[in-house]
Amino acid sequence: MTRAARPVLVVAERLDPSADMVVDELNQRDVPVIRFDAAEFPQQLTLTAGHAPTATGWTGLLDDGRRTARLEDVRAVYWRRPGRPVIADAVPEPYATWARNQADCALLNVVAALPGARWINDPHHDRIAAHKPQQLVVATHCGLRVPRSLITNDPDAARDFAEQVAGPLICKPVLGGRLPVNEGRELMVATHYVDPATFDDTVRTTAHYFQEAIEKAYEVRLVAVADRVFGCTLHTSSEKARTDWRTDYEHIAYGTVDVPKAVATGVRRFLAHYGIVFGSFDFAVTPAGEWVFFENNPAGTWAWVENRTGLPIAAAHADYLRGACA
Repeated sequence: MTRAARPVLVVAERLDPSADMVVDELNQRDVPVIRFDAAEFPQQLTLTAGHAPTATGWTGLLDDGRRTARLEDVRAVYWRRPGRPVIADAVPEPYATWARNQADCALLNVVAALPGARWINDPHHDRIAAHKPQQLVVATHCGLRVPRSLITNDPDAARDFAEQVAGPLICKPVLGGRLPVNEGRELMVATHYVDPATFDDTVRTTAHYFQEAIEKAYEVRLVAVADRVFGCTLHTSSEKARTDWRTDYEHIAYGTVDVPKAVATGVRRFLAHYGIVFGSFDFAVTPAGEWVFFENNPAGTWAWVENRTGLPIAAAHADYLRGACA
């Protein structure tokens, strides 16, 4: 197989617009793509991988019934929030859970062991990079400004923090995700303002993540792909959107902004620290023009950024995945 014919694996849910856009860009570059969802393994996807004592990596096949990819030929992997393996209904519990964990581990770790393959992002690094408390430490080390923050289940500590800040406070989840509610509905737990006068023993029920509220001229979703950074501005026109723009998309105006050199350098250092090449970063820009880092989602959404601004994010993904062997 010629180097130009080496495939890219795209591992994502079937209904993922970001993955769709990257596949389209790779097709335009005549780069072969094998796309599948990890949820298809082991029922619709077959993995056969072998390793010899002196081999430099695993060899074998991935076969989805339509196309096959030789593991040793894979040039890059775009691992984009795939589902977990689905085990046949005929397998009862607890064996189904055991089988799901076996399949999950086998597929992920065989693919992760492919020699020389580029990744967006290696999921082992991705998981570590998603930890919000550690992100603040790393961002500070990389030269980015962060808000004053407190994680506690102690109401007295929360009140002391409020006195130190002497200004508005917000509370946000330590761990992202949605809260299941009735009839299969899910509720997003949004960032919200809190009144220190209400702090009582209910603070002890779990860990609370408090931060000083940053005065914002606007916010930025900064999407980084390898050494390229793309800045999408979010100008909000409602109180809900100003507090957490994810709660009121109808009151957001989108635009673009050149990322300051110091911020871009800090973001690249941040990615390098975690060994990842992609991130969706959230910043506030103060009225004085200072950029304040909130968090990074190493598997964050970005298709909406490109759709609203025209920033060539999918092309940047495809260029990286194709690599110098195109």
